Formats: sequence, structure tokens, C-alpha cells
Amino acid sequence: MKNSISRNAEFKGLEHRSNPPTGSVCLAVVASFFVGILIISNIASSAKIVDLGISLFTIPLVFDGGTILFPLVYVLGDVITEVYGFKITRRVIWTGFAAMALTTGVFFLIGVMPGEALWAEETGGNDAYNAILGGMSYGGIVLASLAAYLAGEFSNAAILSKLKVKTKGRFLWARTIGSSLIGQLLDTMIFVFIASLTGVFVWEIFWSLVITNYILKVGIEVLVTPFTYGLSNFLKKKEGIDVFDL
Repeated sequence: MKNSISRNAEFKGLEHRSNPPTGSVCLAVVASFFVGILIISNIASSAKIVDLGISLFTIPLVFDGGTILFPLVYVLGDVITEVYGFKITRRVIWTGFAAMALTTGVFFLIGVMPGEALWAEETGGNDAYNAILGGMSYGGIVLASLAAYLAGEFSNAAILSKLKVKTKGRFLWARTIGSSLIGQLLDTMIFVFIASLTGVFVWEIFWSLVITNYILKVGIEVLVTPFTYGLSNFLKKKEGIDVFDL
């Protein structure tokens, strides 16, 4: 491994190391977007199921609202893993988990607090709140989101990091897409299964949600591969590093 890293370092002109850097402003910015997009996409997932009227054979391609944004969590996770390594990515993943848990707690607290009378009359009160934001604060959607997120993100980051060592840092496109095929599959299956099992989604649209979400998540990540390359290369040059740590 040391020999392969040394050869690769000479080729790229970057400092290759097994210990990730700390205190990076660039890392803080990317990690902040990672966590922010994660929270927004989970709120959107609990808020609406989208049906564009398209079917795959006899299966309607419907998806939860967060699917249009959630793939960027994996894209940024790939970038962090590629540049800063698995150890840093692991910290960012746990930070995202804590932020999701905090969001859940806040929405739950707001939901149980009494609503003002005029607000309740104009908006539908707690029934309206629970129909949208309340979905992020209790029951199956929370369990589904947290379990799917941890399984998908950790598997994606670990596979990407191991493949980086195996390929000596080459074929980034194959590594990001390959790791996402597994990570997104785990994420999608676990999320939809637990959400359906706990009554958040109805079983009748189980396969529609799984198939559509998976196709969209992987498809979006493939389409933004040039962005993944560009941001990864920019950060490597900016930081002067390229971490190999698994």
C-alpha cells in the first residue's frame, strides 16, 4: 500500500497521507452543505409524494419529495471521502445523524406545544402541522430515515475508500458510481421498508417508491459526476492532499 501511494503521489504531485487533516475551512463548508442538504431532503421526504404520471411497464414511478435533493448528500459524501478520507467522512456522517436527531426533537417539541387560536383557525392547526412537519418528528419516518442514512452512507464511504486504495486513486467515476449503487440500494430499501412497515407509506406503492427512488438517486449522481470530479480536484489542489486511509 505504501508503495502504491508513493507512486501515485509522484504522479499527481500531491501529499498522500493516511491521517486526515483537521481545521480545514474548505472541509467545514462542504460538510455544512452535506448536513444542510440532508436535513432539507428529509423534511421534503415527509412532506409529499410526487407522481409525474410516468410508469415503468405497470409500475407507477412515484417518489418522495426529498429524492430530488438527497443524491447530493452522497455526492458530497463521495467528495469528502475522496479528498479527506474515511475517518473524516465518518465524523461528518455522525454529525449529520446528530443534526437529524436534533431536527426531530425540535419538530416534536413544537408539535406538542399548544397552538395559538387564530393561527389554528387560519392554517388548520396541529392537524396541518402534523401532516407535514410532524412527519419528521415521530414514528416510522424518523426510524426509517436514521437507519437508512447510517447504513447507506457508511457502506458508500467504506466501499469508496477501499476501492481508492485498490485502484491507486484512479477511476474516480467508477468508484463513486459503484459505491453508490450499493449505498443507495441499502438506503432506499431500508427507508421505504421501515416507512411502509410503520404505516408512513402504504404497501401498495412500495415497489414504485423503491424503483423510482433508486433510479433517480443513482441517475442524478451519474449526471453530476463532472461536478464530483471538479470539486474533488479543486479541493485536492487547494488543500494539497489526497488521503488514503482504508
